[in-house]
Amino acid sequence: MMPSLFVALFLPSIIMTGVLLVYICLFWYTLCRLHENNGNGLSATELNKLPRTTGKELGLATECSICLDVIEAEQLARVVPGCNHGFHLQCADTWLSKNAVCPVCRNKLESDFFESTKIDPC
Repeated sequence: MMPSLFVALFLPSIIMTGVLLVYICLFWYTLCRLHENNGNGLSATELNKLPRTTGKELGLATECSICLDVIEAEQLARVVPGCNHGFHLQCADTWLSKNAVCPVCRNKLESDFFESTKIDPC
């Protein structure tokens, strides 16, 4: 009688503990993967090489996809080379300092853009 009572009371607890341990391990693995991706952003000098513009030059009714606010005509904006998506300057710099991809299309910013700014003597 005693062993069946033990199994009936403690077996569900042991199973739930195992499930909880698996969940914690998966959560830890996911966090580690997220931290591995940090450091892939652009440096301050690379950010300064990206084109700047104003909301007026971007066009009518342009919305920043990062903060979801309208880019006004007098506000500074940043254009991502390659895909030409525009964002508020501060939003783009914050995003690109952490991730070297466009927030809209995930187009990777290639390093040859930063190297091609050498002065051509011709």
